[in-house]
Amino acid sequence: MSGVGAKNIFWHDTAVTKADRQQLNNHKSCTVWFTGLSGSGKSTLANAVAKRLHELEVRTYVLDGDNIRHGLNKDLGFSPEARTENIRRIGEVAKLFVDSGVIVLTAFISPYREDRQLVRNLLEEQEFIEVYTKCTLDECEKRDPKGLYKKARSGVIKEFTGISAPYEEPDHPEIIVQTDTQTIEQSVEKIIQQLKEQGII
Repeated sequence: MSGVGAKNIFWHDTAVTKADRQQLNNHKSCTVWFTGLSGSGKSTLANAVAKRLHELEVRTYVLDGDNIRHGLNKDLGFSPEARTENIRRIGEVAKLFVDSGVIVLTAFISPYREDRQLVRNLLEEQEFIEVYTKCTLDECEKRDPKGLYKKARSGVIKEFTGISAPYEEPDHPEIIVQTDTQTIEQSVEKIIQQLKEQGII
């Protein structure tokens, strides 16, 4: 896969820069990367933050794990290699959104630290904000909004994060939200405050 068609291609600079777009939008752009177990609240929180930012007239877009696997990444499975490629592609898409001057909120389990670091390295300093949606496995299993844990426990789903595949907690995330004890409103406010403190909004 890598290297295919990579010869004789050249990067073209654009007439309108990222800084130009940010100035037009009246805010900076970044990737807010939500990571955590299935059922920990990543998608719910990403959408809640997007709604709050929209109210503040900030341009956003949410990239959700399931939605992306319906289209862009529908050819990928859940092996470690496929998970890495899934996150690599999302990182490149997120970088495009940041370049367009938008705050992109991504909700992906992204279980491997190395893959998340790869995305961080794609972006400039201050443009990657890792949000760890911390929630106990017990609570995630109790919620089980998609019935996935039940299927994983019964062996129907193989390589399921937290059950039959590993999840590597972030070492130094910019934000930790304890979604089993904090309300959505409290979590949203914590993230909005971080964006203000970093001068993004």
